[in-house]
Amino acid sequence: MFSKKDDDVDMATEITGFIGKGMSFEGTVEFKGTMRLDGNFKGEIKSDGTLLVGEEAIFDGNLSVDNTIISGEIKGIVVARSKVELRAPAKVFGDIKTPTLVIGEGVIFDGNCTMTKKQDASHIKPAPSIEPTKVAEETTG
Repeated sequence: MFSKKDDDVDMATEITGFIGKGMSFEGTVEFKGTMRLDGNFKGEIKSDGTLLVGEEAIFDGNLSVDNTIISGEIKGIVVARSKVELRAPAKVFGDIKTPTLVIGEGVIFDGNCTMTKKQDASHIKPAPSIEPTKVAEETTG
């Protein structure tokens, strides 16, 4: 779950989707607004909105959103048109493409980061030929 330090996120924004702790989901999710992930997800998430990834969440796949705040574990490719924020105890194994990246103390990031111009980031799509599991295996040894 997110802690008090998340108050700087506009929590007044309505959460339009939620995958809770103890839930597992596989497939593709598209949403508007804000989605929160606290469970396990394998697949692809696409949105012009914001994705919040809780401390106990595990995501394996491709992520393409406007903004994301990650406190859980991600294996795959993260593309954000505006901002990616990694908060402890986040673990990211894979590549990040974004114009703004914030990495907090205690975060593990094993991958590559491509800093993009804000207007250019919307044209970047996750590479379809890269399987997230392979990226994670290659980066973790």
